[in-house]
Amino acid sequence: MASLTPISRKPLSFVLPTTAAFGALLGLFVGTANGSASLGILIGAGIVAAMGAVFILVLKNEQMAKWISIVGVAALGFFFAGLPGAIIGALSGWFFHWVTYWLYEGRYRAKLLPYLTGRQVLWHYSFRTICGAIFVFLITPILVVMPLSFNAEDFFTFTPEMLRFDPEGYSLKHYRDFFTNNEWQRSFKNSLIIAPIATVISVSLGTLAAIGLSQSHVPGRRAIMAILISPMIVPLIISATGMFFFYSDIGNWLEGTLGLPKTFVGYVKVVLAHAVLGIPFVIITVTATLVGFDHSLTRAAANMGANPVTTFFRVQMPLILPGVISGGLFAFITSFDEVVVVLFVGSASQKTLPWQMFTGLREQISPTILAVATILVGISILLLATVEILRRRSERLRGMSPT
Repeated sequence: MASLTPISRKPLSFVLPTTAAFGALLGLFVGTANGSASLGILIGAGIVAAMGAVFILVLKNEQMAKWISIVGVAALGFFFAGLPGAIIGALSGWFFHWVTYWLYEGRYRAKLLPYLTGRQVLWHYSFRTICGAIFVFLITPILVVMPLSFNAEDFFTFTPEMLRFDPEGYSLKHYRDFFTNNEWQRSFKNSLIIAPIATVISVSLGTLAAIGLSQSHVPGRRAIMAILISPMIVPLIISATGMFFFYSDIGNWLEGTLGLPKTFVGYVKVVLAHAVLGIPFVIITVTATLVGFDHSLTRAAANMGANPVTTFFRVQMPLILPGVISGGLFAFITSFDEVVVVLFVGSASQKTLPWQMFTGLREQISPTILAVATILVGISILLLATVEILRRRSERLRGMSPT
């Protein structure tokens, strides 16, 4: 066990410029919103550096400094932006107090190895800051859409009532429109029909392909693997164009030779197209699960007289099931969210939820899209949480995790 790193107070020449940099970052956003980014940077850096100097040199009381920082910055936020500004200001004040004492007391080195150099410590926190910034960059559009879905007006922007947290500015009418509008409900039902069937096909074919390609004696398995996962790599518009011509011929044959209804043939084409897009996800997740699989178990089952089908369902499948379900969830999300291929392959009868959202943006600006997007985000979060739970279970089954 590595020894704990001793911590000690750091000089103000290090603490104040660093805290000023955080203040300049906040000032950049505030100044940009008010038309002067450079002035915001200077004021933000100056205020935070002055706060740090007062806390350390004058107050010398961390708890008192904490509340002064929270209340003071919250008051500034309320003066410039009302209640939302006060909330953001209170959070910013807490953060500035925390980072000031985190640096001044040397707490940033408390959980690091004692032999790390200053450059290594800098890279340690810089890397995490970069990752956090990327996360914020990716998640911010979602955080903007979700409150807008409760807008009482038919706008795609925050109204003054919403910014004041006035209850009159919020409403569930866009959600009511989604659950009562026939167009939205028909497209939602189409997605609920197409996505599960496509997922079952993807899981079945993808699992069998992954098991076959995991065998070392299969010739050209790397080339076959590259071909099978190519739908993930090839631009979607190219795949959609190829599927349009390919499935058009298949559809004509099914209608002309077998006499199947045109609507049924349309569903078949969309389901098969979505299954093709989902198979690569199943192959990758199941292949990753099979990396730690002990093939001596299947040989032992064969020696005991089990046939290949019994061996698969009684021995192999229970151990790779987390990977199979994870791949199935990814395939389901891919099918449920896909819009480009269904525009090429499907018809109006197979209009899915993403297609309806695309139509709502192109033909009529419907705020119901925001409510639908929020619902889809919630579904995606639940599915991804399930994937993470299954991943941890798979690690425990393979002995890769102690808990």
